[in-house]
Amino acid sequence: GGNRVGGRCRFMRGFDAFAGAIKSGGKTRRAAKMVILNVEHPDIVDFISCKAVEEKKAWALIDAGYDGGFNVVGGAYDSVNYQNANHSVRVSDEFMQAVLKDGEWATRAVTNGRTVDTYRAREVMRKMADAAWVCGDPGIQYDTTVNDWHTCINTARINASNPCSEYMFLDDSACNLASLNLRRFQNDRGDFEVEAFRRAVQTTSTAMEIIVDNSHYPSDRIAANSYAFRPLGLGFANLGALLMSRSLPYDSEAGRAYSAAITAIMCGEAYKQSAKISMDATGPFKGYAANEEPFLRVMRKHRSAVERIDAAFVPYDMMQAAKESWDGAIEIGQKYGFRNGQATVLAPTGTIAFLMDCDTTGVEPDIAIVKYKRLVGGGLIKIVNQTIPEALSKLGYTVKQVEAIINHIDAHDTIEGAPGLKDEHLAVFDCAFRSSNGTRSIHFMGHIRMMAAVQPFLSGAISKTVNLPNDCTVEDIEDAYITAWKLGLKAIAVYRDGCKRTQPLSTSLAQATTDGKAVAADPLELLAPEEKKLVEALRARKAGRPGAPMANRYKLPDERHSFTHKFTIAGHEGYITVGMYEDGSPGEIFVRMAKEGSVIAGLMDSFATAISLALQHGVPLQLLIEKFKGTRFEPSGFTGNQEIPIATSIMDYLFRWLALRFPTGDTVVDRHPAAKIAQLDLPKIPLLAKDPLGAAASVTFEGGKPLIPVEVKDRAWVQETDAPPCHECGTLMVRNGACHKCPNCGATSGCS
Repeated sequence: GGNRVGGRCRFMRGFDAFAGAIKSGGKTRRAAKMVILNVEHPDIVDFISCKAVEEKKAWALIDAGYDGGFNVVGGAYDSVNYQNANHSVRVSDEFMQAVLKDGEWATRAVTNGRTVDTYRAREVMRKMADAAWVCGDPGIQYDTTVNDWHTCINTARINASNPCSEYMFLDDSACNLASLNLRRFQNDRGDFEVEAFRRAVQTTSTAMEIIVDNSHYPSDRIAANSYAFRPLGLGFANLGALLMSRSLPYDSEAGRAYSAAITAIMCGEAYKQSAKISMDATGPFKGYAANEEPFLRVMRKHRSAVERIDAAFVPYDMMQAAKESWDGAIEIGQKYGFRNGQATVLAPTGTIAFLMDCDTTGVEPDIAIVKYKRLVGGGLIKIVNQTIPEALSKLGYTVKQVEAIINHIDAHDTIEGAPGLKDEHLAVFDCAFRSSNGTRSIHFMGHIRMMAAVQPFLSGAISKTVNLPNDCTVEDIEDAYITAWKLGLKAIAVYRDGCKRTQPLSTSLAQATTDGKAVAADPLELLAPEEKKLVEALRARKAGRPGAPMANRYKLPDERHSFTHKFTIAGHEGYITVGMYEDGSPGEIFVRMAKEGSVIAGLMDSFATAISLALQHGVPLQLLIEKFKGTRFEPSGFTGNQEIPIATSIMDYLFRWLALRFPTGDTVVDRHPAAKIAQLDLPKIPLLAKDPLGAAASVTFEGGKPLIPVEVKDRAWVQETDAPPCHECGTLMVRNGACHKCPNCGATSGCS
């Protein structure tokens, strides 16, 4: 007796810790978790600010010297609470009206409804915007809108969503997701094949319906509800690329109308197919009879929304298809019911979009018109968006003009300033991120308006985070929340670039000030004599001219990590052992051939020693790979390695295997901070002061000597400054829905 409950936020700490111990997908991703609290709950103020408070604690830890990286055991963010969940506040129309009217808002006890506290509604909204400005949470879910579009409201209301916010349905239910690549439905002229798209929706919806009974579910209650209501989540990917190929700006009335028409066809045809399955096969889902009236009411709301699409921007056959699909769905559904409680959502498609060869994910625009991909054998390849020539041709540019514009993009990583490109066409090529040499990007309200265009044609919602620039204000976030509600969105999450004070992998040169004055220095003056010699030699090597010999040898520590690889070539068995520096780069190699004579063994030992000395003196591994890969002598033939099925010699196998295991081709000298200094051509560069956001802004040698950081140009757009590194390949990730996606390998950090 006499005990008191500590409130929701106290219990959330425990569940957050559980999520941190669980890996999503069974490997390296964190669990995906959503925490939602209704705006009338007595703990709402504490809930709104709890994650922002923990963010500020992390800032203090970073200032004290703790590692600010993501998923670093013992680091700043690993030491604070609420880092393993998305937080959202569930708001009603009543609350939003009170915000507009500057009225009062009362929180009420859950058990008996008595008033606990009273606030100004605008004060609560401002607290939400303040917290989101600090850390990106909480997002908002518009409860009245969600349940107004709920097909099964007679069974129970919708209380929450999945972590990415696209699936909203009954408690203890699950959704089978699938997505279509919209670009696959364009013909040779670039026109959208409406009938092919409708057939694909029919086929995919049928397949998803079959999967419901053949899936495994985490609990008996979820299984029972899935069988009884059979919700599906058909969506699409590559919308951004489709619009660009059609020369339609993402943030335009034409782009939004075109997107709305496609989404209307998809949802209408999916419900029509659901009604056909109910008519031809098994009857409606078990919960349909109790929800027939609200279900048909929602179907009519979808159909009415079709009439609000601006037909002036949509091809006639597409508008007709949207109307026919919905008319057919309602006509058949009124007679025979529907087989599925829901039919469509827009998921983030982070992983599957990569597998489907999509340029863009979900409802997102393209990240940038130029991207860099890492190659397995080391190095980077520049990829210019392949939809750009299509768009330029559709805009009326000649072959020579298109070639000149593409050459400009290839040279400058931006389309801005391209010869012959008209200013009024620039919006077609606007992307989510500003290019490194440009000024344009899609305004955050453009993202919200696109979401609002397609939302009326979705059973669920949209997984998408609205990215705002670092210099946005709290009022901007407030405006985004209110505008999203007015436009009919079911949920929104925002993220201000740079609000997480993590240590970036690389940083651009910035001007530091001391008493308002810039400080500049020659980077060579910061180096010890032996390091100056290294920089000069590296610069000479980069320029292709003779330079002072790089005689510095970087020996491995007495105790070093290594691993051994067993291989066979044409029945000859051997072992490769690689010793590594502390940064993971190779520093020594041993090759042992089993059952070979002393001559072969001695030659292999001598060769491995020579390669080891080369690596320790800074010879690039990539250079060695290119030199020895493909050498041909016996033994040669089939191997037991699926990645290298045939080898022309032991040397060929050895260096092809090293290319796979060390894809960047770096040596310890390449990773030495002095190597980055060697990349600079300017005699003077500005020093960086401590970053005002708290991210450490200097790089040091092992001896503690400071070096200025330099920009490593491996991307053509301005990266989010606090983006986490990919757990698979190390590339900086980008926002994708409520999670992050790797633009290089397609891995995701959450549930997509």
